[in-house]
Amino acid sequence: MRRTLIAAALASLTTLAAGAAMAQMPAPAEIIKAWDKNADGGVDKAEWVAAGRPENRFAMVDTDKDGKISAEELTTAMARMRANRPQGEGGAPPAPPAEPKN
Repeated sequence: MRRTLIAAALASLTTLAAGAAMAQMPAPAEIIKAWDKNADGGVDKAEWVAAGRPENRFAMVDTDKDGKISAEELTTAMARMRANRPQGEGGAPPAPPAEPKN
């Protein structure tokens, strides 16, 4: 019983932390502004990688294939990611399985 309560508490904390992280996520326009080191209004592949993003994901976000990611493209990509999260979890990882009772 005690292990079940601990697992439930940890799952709740994980869900709350994920929700808090999403609430603090900057707007796509702010992200672009922070990553756009040459101030041309978009994030090119070099800036994307310099920001710590996986190089292979650049093409998935650059939907118009102009070599730059705009705030609109980032907004769309973030919406796609949110839509692909498991329902009811707010995108938080699933809780660990409960240990079997002895």
